[in-house]
Amino acid sequence: QVQLVESGGGLVQAGDSLRLSCTDSGRTFYRYTMAWFRQAPGKEREFVAAITWSGGSTYGTDSLKGRFSISRDNAKNTVYLQMNSLKPDETAVYYCAEDLKNAILGRICRTSSEYDYWGQGTQVTVSS
Repeated sequence: QVQLVESGGGLVQAGDSLRLSCTDSGRTFYRYTMAWFRQAPGKEREFVAAITWSGGSTYGTDSLKGRFSISRDNAKNTVYLQMNSLKPDETAVYYCAEDLKNAILGRICRTSSEYDYWGQGTQVTVSS
């Protein structure tokens, strides 16, 4: 049974950095595309970044380019999200997610419905 557990969230000031971690308790972590999404109060869940099973390719959004980066350590079954220069409007619950079916097909998806497993989320609050 896959279980994803996020950690690293918290309360920070604008301009600060945080590194989120997400650890998979399963045995086949290395097969999955991993992604981070976020959801602010009253808003839809938003794609943040994704990384292929090998870590060879990463995908993000233009608005976060240069500030957020995703990485993974398959030996530790863990994916990371490094967030720099955080802004108050980036206050949200951050979720990690796994996608196997598209990973097998060599596709990266930015749509939350394509992901098979989700963590419980970690709260990131950025004060001004």
